[in-house]
Amino acid sequence: MERVQKAIEEMTKEVKELPSKLKKEQVEGLLDVFLQKRRVFVTGAGRSRLIGRAFAMRLMHLDFSVYVIGETTTPSLKSEDILLAISGSGETTIIVTASKMAKDTGSTIVALTSHKDSTLGKLADLIIEIPGRTKMEEEKSYISRQIKGKYAPLTPLGTIFEVSTFLFLEGVISELMARTGKTEEDMRERHATIE
Repeated sequence: MERVQKAIEEMTKEVKELPSKLKKEQVEGLLDVFLQKRRVFVTGAGRSRLIGRAFAMRLMHLDFSVYVIGETTTPSLKSEDILLAISGSGETTIIVTASKMAKDTGSTIVALTSHKDSTLGKLADLIIEIPGRTKMEEEKSYISRQIKGKYAPLTPLGTIFEVSTFLFLEGVISELMARTGKTEEDMRERHATIE
């Protein structure tokens, strides 16, 4: 039980600091791109994909044309579309590959990553820096980390990035609701009736 509490405290501390770490110009850029009402394609791998799918669902509730890369009903990407690519490291092979393909079509690439200088960051037209520990460690050696006093956090791999990304995207939905004049009732009308 003690480790559960400490892990929750660690995550809570990180996400409490998230609003002050976001860059206003990046967030405004994201909102501007989305409000152009172009089609949005979302991609991510593993848990980042799950977060992307949750965000896609909320965009659909707001009446956006949105697709998740890899789903069987996803159409082809066009130059006027947006690719939202989620990768904490910015080096996830499948996400980088999808972004390179989107670049070839002339689509707008929006990257959510902790590493703006990553391969994904260099491909992106707009980067939203989401702070958080990702699977990429600065110090690979266990012994070196112990000697330097760098201990593994209670939140493994990309947990902080993933939790932060989820909360950030929920905040984006709230702002998009306000800017488009949509209400919860509007969203409820578009919510799945067969579950």
